Amino acid sequence: RPRDWSSDVCSSDLNDGIVSTASLVLGVATAHANHQNIVIAGVAGLVAGAMSMAAGEYVSVKSQEDTERADLDLERYGIETDLESEHKELAAIYVGRGLQPQLAHEVAKQLMAHDALGAHARDELGISDALSARPLQAAFVSGASFTVGSAIPLATAALSQTSVVVCVAGTSLVFLAVLGGLAARAGGAAVVQGAMRVLFWGALAMALTAGVGMLFGAPV
Repeated sequence: RPRDWSSDVCSSDLNDGIVSTASLVLGVATAHANHQNIVIAGVAGLVAGAMSMAAGEYVSVKSQEDTERADLDLERYGIETDLESEHKELAAIYVGRGLQPQLAHEVAKQLMAHDALGAHARDELGISDALSARPLQAAFVSGASFTVGSAIPLATAALSQTSVVVCVAGTSLVFLAVLGGLAARAGGAAVVQGAMRVLFWGALAMALTAGVGMLFGAPV
């Protein structure tokens, strides 16, 4: 079934942008790179991450769009070759939803008279204009969301002349906690629990990447 990708893509890619770019910046910073190289690495991470997210989302939603088109072609063929069976199939769906058989058949008849393919697409396949796959729009939203998230640790690193590690880590964790709490609230879950979950995994990713930088970085 098609999914409402817009909201979950924005939320997850914002978090991904913060975590991945902050982790990259921290890894380079703890490897004793100079300030310019830290910022360059952050910019490169932002561009690479945004393109990766956009490309991945495009491929995924494009596959969904291809599946939808194939399903619609099958329904179109069924309507053209066996209209009665398609009518019974649609009526059975309405009966399953609680309508009396006679009413269900009448509803199916009227809907198919108005737009047979649209009725089957909506009620049998779950495809509608609001939830249909839009690959280019999905790619743009994903890449833009990642970029916005990445801009937070990147801007912090660029503006921090001292203690880049502390500033980037602190700022990123605060934003992760806020976004996690907002996402939990929007979904009707516990705000604190949602914030702590995102905070824990973000902090773990940053700590591990910073550890790699300290381990393999050039000595001061």
